[in-house]
Amino acid sequence: MIVADTMRALLFDLDGTLVDTAPDLGAAANHVRSCIGLPPLPIEAYRPVASAGARGLLARALAITPEHPEFDARRECFLTYYRAHIAEHSRPFDGIPTLLERCRVEGLRWGVVTNKPGWLTRPLLEALGLAAFAACIVSADEVSCPKPAPDSLLRACTLLDLSPRDCVYVGDDRRDIIAGVAAGMPTVAAAWGYLGENAPIETWGADLVAQSPHALQHHLFGH
Repeated sequence: MIVADTMRALLFDLDGTLVDTAPDLGAAANHVRSCIGLPPLPIEAYRPVASAGARGLLARALAITPEHPEFDARRECFLTYYRAHIAEHSRPFDGIPTLLERCRVEGLRWGVVTNKPGWLTRPLLEALGLAAFAACIVSADEVSCPKPAPDSLLRACTLLDLSPRDCVYVGDDRRDIIAGVAAGMPTVAAAWGYLGENAPIETWGADLVAQSPHALQHHLFGH
C-alpha cells in the first residue's frame, strides 16, 4: 500500500522508467551490426530488451550470449559507441519532468537506483541536466549484488538516511519489484516502460501499476 502522506523519497529505475534510452542503446547495438556488415534493425526491435543491458541488446542484435567467443569484443564495441553517444536521443519520458517538478514543490526528494554502471549512469544524468537535482544516485557497481537483490535500494536509503518504508521505488521490470519487496519498500510498476518479456505486469506483485508518469503523479498528489 502506498500512502503518499508518509512517503519521503521517490526512487526511480533509470532505463525504461525515468529516461527513454532505447534510441541510443539501439543505435549502439546497430553500430555493432554495421561493424560486421549487417543492416540495422528498427529501434523498436530493441525496446523490449533495453532494460537488459549489453547482454540483452547484443542477444537481440546478434543472437549471441556471453558464452560466445566474440561476445566480449562485441560488448566492448557496443559500450564504447554508447558512451560516446549516450544522450543524443535519450530523453525523460513524457510526464517525468512535471512529476519531478511536483516532487520539488511538495518537498519530496527523488533519486535513481539502476543496474547501469556508474560510468554510464552519471554521464547520462548529467547530459540530461538531472544529476544535480537527484538526492541520490546508486549504480550497480556501487553494491555487492545488483537488482533483483535489494542492495542498491538499501544503499539509497542509507544515503538518504531514511527507512525503506519511507521510500517508494518505481521500475519497469519485474526485478525492480522483486528488489523493492526484498528491501521492504513500497513499489510501483511503470507500465509506460519497456517491460521486456516478463509476465503481465499485474502479476509482478507491485503495490501500484501506473500507466504513465501523469497517472503516478495523480495517485501521489491527487492532481
